[in-house]
Amino acid sequence: MKFSHFILISFLSMLCLLGPGNSKAQDNRKKDTTTQDGFLVYKLEIFEKISMSAWRNTQQAFNEADSLEADVFLIHMNTYGGLVVAADSIRTAILNADMPVWVYIDNNAASAGALISIACDKIFMKEGSSIGAATVVSQDGKAMPDKYQSYMRSTMRSTAEAHGKDTIINGNDTSYVWKRDPAIAEAMVDPDVYVPGVIDSTKVLTFTASEAVKHGFCDGIYADIQSLMLEQGISDYETKTFEPTAMDKILGFLTSPGFQGILVMLIIGGLYFELQSPGIGFPFIIAIASALLYFAPAYIEGLAGHWEILLFIAGVILIAVEIFVIPGFGVAGILGIAALIIGLAMSMVGEYEINPPQGEINLAPLVKALAVVIVASTLSFFLSIWLSGKLFGQSTRLFGSLALDTTQQTEEGYISADNSWRDMIGKTGTALSDLRPSGKIEIDEKIYNAKAINGYIEQGSPVVVKRFETVQLYVELIETE
Repeated sequence: MKFSHFILISFLSMLCLLGPGNSKAQDNRKKDTTTQDGFLVYKLEIFEKISMSAWRNTQQAFNEADSLEADVFLIHMNTYGGLVVAADSIRTAILNADMPVWVYIDNNAASAGALISIACDKIFMKEGSSIGAATVVSQDGKAMPDKYQSYMRSTMRSTAEAHGKDTIINGNDTSYVWKRDPAIAEAMVDPDVYVPGVIDSTKVLTFTASEAVKHGFCDGIYADIQSLMLEQGISDYETKTFEPTAMDKILGFLTSPGFQGILVMLIIGGLYFELQSPGIGFPFIIAIASALLYFAPAYIEGLAGHWEILLFIAGVILIAVEIFVIPGFGVAGILGIAALIIGLAMSMVGEYEINPPQGEINLAPLVKALAVVIVASTLSFFLSIWLSGKLFGQSTRLFGSLALDTTQQTEEGYISADNSWRDMIGKTGTALSDLRPSGKIEIDEKIYNAKAINGYIEQGSPVVVKRFETVQLYVELIETE
């Protein structure tokens, strides 16, 4: 088995074995938080953009909290928002948790952070913090069409409703009031939602800490988590903080757009140098290693699936076939380049970013990913051409031992070959192999190295020698009627 085949088979086998973890099923029964000995608070810090990485950390944190039988799951939050899809997954996990879930907002719980906070059983805030502003926006900060806002309004409303109603008895009258008003949650998304005494229309709702307490979206304002716990009657407790593993940190770095752009450049550059000198070499190893670093983290994060990886591999194969098998550059080469670029770009974005639950296709993330891949590929291609000239050209002595740049002049007594070969000019013969453009020809029952001057010559075609250089005959196809 060739080394290249072994690498590809190992790569695909590894990806098939990898897969996103499945969180275990949970019921809706919440534990009692009455003060007790050995009270355990499990803390998850969300101090960054809500991304698929944050969702993965949340899954792992809930699993660990369950295994430790934690009494309270506390989210320490400071975020300006992020991906709605990731936030919705975190929201669902919170609503289905079998232990009380609290959130302490240290500074900001905006957009996706507001959705996660409203899902929690209790919301605590630090003085000066805020919650709200959950309008769905594009990557350039512009509000998305109403179809997206409608989905977010519904999600915010249903999340507030999930906490139920309080019963108010006034004499013989009984009334029910939402613990968290769904209309207020909806106003955090839509500026056209009017809530009397809370928000006028044309403005998206954002609460300060005191405003959130007043309207039921905050259960207390505390300077720190220790003060919060004491106020809740929990003085003797232990805190276990979720710590991302080294692998989690590496995955977050490897899936960042900047590093992915660098990997694309290494993949394209490695393939360029490898195709210039067929065989297994250092450029091929660089390309394979970069592809592994590119696709494996994206696969684990759920961004890339099997078809994106296979599309990339198919693109590489089509380009190689176009260069080494099919003369010229045509359909196979164009399809190969397209497949390679699309495979790389699709692996940078998740399915739900393009086709979100609200049902309207959003091509903006894909266009951005395509731009990153195309720009990185173009830069890599031209940089490879420049670098090959610098490394192996006559303008530099770098790696001079790998390339000859001296000449041997005939005046000094050097000859390239038997001068009788020059007498071959004008003679005709037959191509013993395909000339793409180099190969073998036969003239007068003798075999010579030859190179087609123009394009490709098939085996068995008649040829005529036009010139002789560097121990090689240069030939043209003899056109026949």
